Amino acid sequence: MQTDSPIKETISYNPATGKVIGRTPLHTVEDLAEMIQTARYAQKDWAVLPVKKRVKYFKKVLQYLAANADELAAVISKDNGKTRVDALATEIVAVSVAVKYYCRKAGKFLKDRRLDRSHLIFINKKSRLRRVPYGVTGIISPWNYPFAIPFSEVIAGLMSGNAVILKTAAETLMAGRAVEECFKAAGLPNGLFQFVNLPGREAGPAFLENGIDKLFFTGSVPVGRLLMKKASDYLIPVNLELGGNDAMIVCEDANLKRAACGAVWAGFSNSGQSCGGVERIYVQESVYERFLEILKIEVEMMRLGNGENFDVDMGVMTTEKQLKSVQQHIDQALAAGAKIFAQSPLPEDCSEKNIMPAVVLVDVNHDMDVMRDETFGPVLAVMKFNTIDEAVSLANDSYLGLTGSVWSKNRRKAGKIASRILAGAVTINDHLVSHGMPETPWGGFKQSGIGRSHGEPGFIAMTQPQVIVDDLFGRLKGNFWWQPYDKKTYKGLKGILTLLYGKGLFKRISGMIDLIKVLPRMFR
Repeated sequence: MQTDSPIKETISYNPATGKVIGRTPLHTVEDLAEMIQTARYAQKDWAVLPVKKRVKYFKKVLQYLAANADELAAVISKDNGKTRVDALATEIVAVSVAVKYYCRKAGKFLKDRRLDRSHLIFINKKSRLRRVPYGVTGIISPWNYPFAIPFSEVIAGLMSGNAVILKTAAETLMAGRAVEECFKAAGLPNGLFQFVNLPGREAGPAFLENGIDKLFFTGSVPVGRLLMKKASDYLIPVNLELGGNDAMIVCEDANLKRAACGAVWAGFSNSGQSCGGVERIYVQESVYERFLEILKIEVEMMRLGNGENFDVDMGVMTTEKQLKSVQQHIDQALAAGAKIFAQSPLPEDCSEKNIMPAVVLVDVNHDMDVMRDETFGPVLAVMKFNTIDEAVSLANDSYLGLTGSVWSKNRRKAGKIASRILAGAVTINDHLVSHGMPETPWGGFKQSGIGRSHGEPGFIAMTQPQVIVDDLFGRLKGNFWWQPYDKKTYKGLKGILTLLYGKGLFKRISGMIDLIKVLPRMFR
């Protein structure tokens, strides 16, 4: 990716071939400010539109996705470097399921909810909770899942009554433009959904300084911190998904073949560039050697190359910068005593750019970067453990906590282990799947982020709660605790406490008498 300043556009390249695949006009901060104002006008009418009528728009999006799946998969593959199968399965199919899910559930999520009375003293108060859209939401999404990550947030934002402005990563603008085309197909009101192309360093501050109502960001921990700090100047809420260093625990009673294949899927899908992918594997000592044998076979069978080809199991890295970062993690681990146990072969006469083999490291420890930090590449680091307590302790020994997994034939046992892992999503006998399940909330513990997307919690995050309290005795003159005050009022209020919580029957009766004496004030 590079910006050509004289003609103010961003040029997109295929990371596998280096060929130009598209050009996108570059916007200015002033353009964004105008977009926000346009969105604000459009959102006013959209917010009062019944949910059933909103749903009709998004059924057109579903039809567009089904009719253009091949073209969309090709765009994502060329733009990001992942395989077409990855693009179809983890992006297009996933968002299609999400659209259908929100079309079905939006009405329920947004329905007013009656609140139970907390106590008899509020018997005359009837309260209901309603969800109110923020207004104009900004979404800043990354390059690793350039279609699916923003899509689910956009659909939830629009369905809940907001206007949405999307900024995707400069490295994968063609996928972002594909998202834009999908929502154009819905025929939405003008200005309700808009796509902006701004340099990454400018986008977050520009959203906040120009009065966005809420910002959703997916990216790195350092940038998330900066955005949160900047948002505090304006008291604008932010939703942050900041990556993971996810652990996989393989118990001695696990299906080792499934676990090894699951590690290959979740560790090397999208060339390991998955914030919720496996990075650290902890295997019980009694099955450690056998697990590694199976894993080695699976890794060495992998076929690498240009993701546009169908018979490829792993594509290329999206950026040269990320490839170098991953290599630094590997080099640091090797220098500290780790060994490469298995590695996928590179294709003969390899001409692809940014290609990197899938690597399995052993003899690792928690002093190494591959175990401490997010590697975000095709690297699996494997350690052995003796007891379950040790495995849980190792899994939780991280400042990140996005996802994790437990592998065991005993599902009850696995569930107990899963509940001890400090991560936002933990799967049993699978990994890297919950992001594609729209009913499951997505987000992490610790420095993996703040807030949730997906599912009911993620949908609700697009709205603010508003409570409406109705007084059933509204025809009366007033409440007995209103002014003017006197000692009788004080005793009447205290009488409530004595009646309800006083010790002894006589004391409670005296409290009731004091309360009754002040009740006539409500009629005067």
